Amino acid sequence: MARELMKVRNLKKYFPVDKGLFKRKAGIVHAVDHVSFDIYEGETLAVVGESGCGKSTLGRTLLRILEATEGEAFFEGRDIFKLNSQEMRELRKQMQIIFQDPFASLNPRMKVTDIIAEPLVTHESLERREREERVAELMELVGLRKAYGSRYPHMFSGGQRQRIGIARALALHPKFVVCDEPVSALDVSIQSQIINLLSKLQEQQNLTYLFISHDLNVVRYLSDRTCVMFLGKIMELGPTNEVYNNPMHPYTKFLIAASPIPDPHSRQKEKLILEGDIPSPLNPPAGCRFHTRCPYVQDRCKSQEPGLTQIAGRSVACHFPLE
Repeated sequence: MARELMKVRNLKKYFPVDKGLFKRKAGIVHAVDHVSFDIYEGETLAVVGESGCGKSTLGRTLLRILEATEGEAFFEGRDIFKLNSQEMRELRKQMQIIFQDPFASLNPRMKVTDIIAEPLVTHESLERREREERVAELMELVGLRKAYGSRYPHMFSGGQRQRIGIARALALHPKFVVCDEPVSALDVSIQSQIINLLSKLQEQQNLTYLFISHDLNVVRYLSDRTCVMFLGKIMELGPTNEVYNNPMHPYTKFLIAASPIPDPHSRQKEKLILEGDIPSPLNPPAGCRFHTRCPYVQDRCKSQEPGLTQIAGRSVACHFPLE
């Protein structure tokens, strides 16, 4: 059994919404609401769901890029949310992020060597020569030529820019990396190269990934376990192959059915299509948050919120899980 690296309990992240000239309170967006899970050392835990379900907010809150509204997150036994600024500064060496947009996340006025060296300048007391050697080592690690170090981000392709971002994230030898949709902004032909690179680096560096994505085919290839979110809540969590082959939550079933099928002979099959109103995160429905769209809804679903229940090694938030 792998060692537990991070334990998250009852995590909440709410955003107040104002309206009008006098900024009257219009409501609260429940971006992440009572979320609990564990992450084990060396694994890839994927977080999937529709846009706006709280995936990226979850990842950024765990790194304290966003401050949590409530809850606990223990990294190697230490509650991240209770650390002071100096303690958090030290912990950031072990926790890094790869952003979705490889252009927006890189300073266009900095050369590649300076971008990759930035964490080393901030957190390490290295001589200039040592720093240059480390940068050259990182560039080689992610498949970039050392000669490219004097260039600026706009001189690279999207895939190359993402490699720069990956090199920067690995500069301090982190244990835990949040991959926030790292291939969604790239051409399909480049996505596989970056996915294979992330997989190779995980094996070489013993990295643990929280992999956020809406591409279920990528997740199926890369992840060990999959966490399915809907409107700030976890619907299902379990081993990836089991979740894909035998989904227990209706939302998981429909989400997988909506994924594009590469086999042209399978495209003739009738697709499962969700109907009903999409609830608002400003005013989430009572009971199960998926009940307004669920074809299997019953009266209990409309009034009583299901908790995460352990079924055959999986966590499922459903009163009537699928067989």
